Amino acid sequence: MNIHLQELTWSQIDEYLQHDDRLIIPVGSTEQHGRFAPLGTDTYVAMALAEDAGEKSGVLVAPPVWTGWSPHHLVRPGTISIRAEVLIELLFDTISSLATHGFAHFVVVNGHRVVNIPWLQIAAERAQRELQVKVALFDPAWMSKEFAGFSDGIGHGEEIEISHMLHCFPDLIDLQQAGDNPAGGRELYHVDPADRRDTLCYVPATVEDMKKIADISGDTVTGRPSLASAEKGRAYHEHLVGRLVQVLEQMRQERS
Repeated sequence: MNIHLQELTWSQIDEYLQHDDRLIIPVGSTEQHGRFAPLGTDTYVAMALAEDAGEKSGVLVAPPVWTGWSPHHLVRPGTISIRAEVLIELLFDTISSLATHGFAHFVVVNGHRVVNIPWLQIAAERAQRELQVKVALFDPAWMSKEFAGFSDGIGHGEEIEISHMLHCFPDLIDLQQAGDNPAGGRELYHVDPADRRDTLCYVPATVEDMKKIADISGDTVTGRPSLASAEKGRAYHEHLVGRLVQVLEQMRQERS
């Protein structure tokens, strides 16, 4: 079965809607990920999760949203940062268009971590309120609290992210160019959702902050990509795909 919405005809979509109203929407970003990983990393991992879960569940996958809210990553060329208010409208209009024809249960797979969450939540709430649809937000960091396969928590271009890419898209990673920049952290500010310590809420860094990281470390990553491996990435990916299939099954049961 072809699960890619953009590769099907309108009549095939119509046939699908006769028996299913679920859809997966991958959302990521196009932003710098150090010297050793592609700018599309966040979107690639969201796509991989969506596609593998779609294959297992028979649920269609929409074209990915390739851009996110990335003002701090403008420190390096190639990054595309879209204002959060524009992204809210983009996702809402996407869901609204699809709801017009009968899609009613949406799972948004977020590859851009905590930075994308605020505007995704606003768009999802509005869609549910105005369109009478169901929208679930699936974020790998929040959905892997029970996964214990990594040494470090989330950063940027770190063990978790790069392991995932080494499993899904190994040809796009050049670990020989990678250098570690262990996250020092600071008191009462911890970004990882799995961190149990008291913390302030996340606010994206400024470009000036990112330049300081680059001056100190020689690159713009936070964490230890040297710890990454394809095997860790495989276990992580399988955990997340399993959880995503569970979410889709819950939605199927809601329809019954």
